[in-house]
Amino acid sequence: MIVFELICADRHRFEGWFASAGDFEGQKARGLLSCPICSDSSIEKLLTAKIGRPEAEPSRENAQLPVARATRPRNLHEAIDYILLNTENVGEDFPAEARRIHHREVPQRNIRGVATGEETQELLEEGIAVMPLPIPPHKDWH
Repeated sequence: MIVFELICADRHRFEGWFASAGDFEGQKARGLLSCPICSDSSIEKLLTAKIGRPEAEPSRENAQLPVARATRPRNLHEAIDYILLNTENVGEDFPAEARRIHHREVPQRNIRGVATGEETQELLEEGIAVMPLPIPPHKDWH
């Protein structure tokens, strides 16, 4: 079983359990998925952390968030959704992964995760640009 965090066109977030990624795609293609809140059938997967090596290294122009070209979020929920859809969650590995990216030990990519105030301060002192994000726990979204 695999769990995906899903989102509908009205920006309601919820989890879905599937036998595989292909099972999700198949159910979506057959119109079997719908939002449990509003019944919308325009369902997308939110970005999740990828384990293992990526198939291809991202190009330098795609490595940065396209903030200048993106539609400006109208509210906090849209801003958070944009961040979640355009970053990789590295969890508690955030400080170490931010350092690896900064020192070009791994490919450049947009990440998010967890860091203490002290870890955040250390990253900033090392010249690594980080920004605390006020993303509430998933249960607070409905």
